[in-house]
Amino acid sequence: MPQNSAPCFEFENVSFAWPGGKTILDGQSFSLPKGVFAVVRGPSGSGKSTLLRLMNRLEDPVDGVIRYLGRSLGDWSPPLLRQKVAYLHQMPVVPDLSVRETLCHAFTFNINQALDPPGDSALTAQLQRVGLGDVGLGDPAAALSGGQRQRLCLLRAVATGPDVLLLDEPTASLDKESKAVVEEMAGELCAGGTTVVMVTHDDFIPGNTACIEVRVRDGRVEICQ
Repeated sequence: MPQNSAPCFEFENVSFAWPGGKTILDGQSFSLPKGVFAVVRGPSGSGKSTLLRLMNRLEDPVDGVIRYLGRSLGDWSPPLLRQKVAYLHQMPVVPDLSVRETLCHAFTFNINQALDPPGDSALTAQLQRVGLGDVGLGDPAAALSGGQRQRLCLLRAVATGPDVLLLDEPTASLDKESKAVVEEMAGELCAGGTTVVMVTHDDFIPGNTACIEVRVRDGRVEICQ
């Protein structure tokens, strides 16, 4: 079968505003190619996080159409969409589970029942990859530090191999070492074919991968190649 040549995401005349609040997007049209690393920047409160939530259909536009791979988001079932488009919140939230159970949590969802969860050796290798080699699989996830939980949540978000990774300021509260680990892993994922969309206030630019800048301000979205 021929590959889908449609953009990863396409916004057509999209508007969004919170009830009784300011307009976040005002009839914006733009597209994001597949396989790029898109860095989203803009003033606080400009709507950067909302943009990501619209892509994951955690919010719906007031007007206009958003398409993923050429299909309107309304035509995707939310579980299937979120299997393909993973979203990592700015503040790491972990359930009252062990580290092992947290990493394998997505495999308990109906949409992922056909997927085999990784074994302990693979999980241990994943922890080592993000500098968590001293964390035990049986340790309670909620007892980890904020930086450790953020790296754990990143591993959880990519556990089932999503095609798109939405990162909402994933390094905002991290120390320098943890920040570098998250940024490096995001770059590696993009180099491996994952489309990455990351909100950040830093001057971070990923290396060795195609990068575009998305600027959000005053209801408008500007794509800078």
